[in-house]
Amino acid sequence: MQQELELTAPVPNRLGRDFIARHGETVFNAARRLQGDAAHTPLTRAGFTQAEEMGAALRTLLGARPALTLWASPTGRALQTLSVIAEHLEVDWHAARTDARLVEIGMGGWGGRYYADVVDEHGPVFDARGVLREAPDGERYAAIAARVGAWAADTAGDAGDRLVVMHGISSRVLRGVLTGLPDDEALGAPVADGLPQGSISLIENGRETVAHRGTGHAPA
Repeated sequence: MQQELELTAPVPNRLGRDFIARHGETVFNAARRLQGDAAHTPLTRAGFTQAEEMGAALRTLLGARPALTLWASPTGRALQTLSVIAEHLEVDWHAARTDARLVEIGMGGWGGRYYADVVDEHGPVFDARGVLREAPDGERYAAIAARVGAWAADTAGDAGDRLVVMHGISSRVLRGVLTGLPDDEALGAPVADGLPQGSISLIENGRETVAHRGTGHAPA
């Protein structure tokens, strides 16, 4: 059963539903390392299990071989997650389109480092709301909003339903853009509430529901 989120907004200028999926757990997540925009950090066994669960959930919602436009971040973890989902749906993984604007937040010099080491040097990595802090030399949330917003505008002509497999932080910003959330005063970007790894958000007519809540536990 879908869970309604308290996020309502003006209707986006696109017909069809958007299924925004967060990839499964990776080796970086399991090791408690800051992943950021690293290109290829493979899924763990737990991550593959989460991808299986996402695929099964979408199969229940959409049935076999649905008319579904596939989009993904070009990172290995997003494409691995999509490959499992595509098998469940009996759709062609090779038909997926990728766009670098869907990648995760760039963490600058913090990227690849252990959370504990960064916390020792710089204090908490997450704020009181569970939002990942920007690294001193990393990407700003406003920049994420600009790039995912540009992607959304450029692909507004996509017909029908689509699935977008991406990342924890960048998906929160995209969800904020698609639901018309106001900019966070501190971050200068709309940031939706976080969802666990392996989750799928459904956005239709500017309203968001949780189509599938994943079993992952990375806080971003």
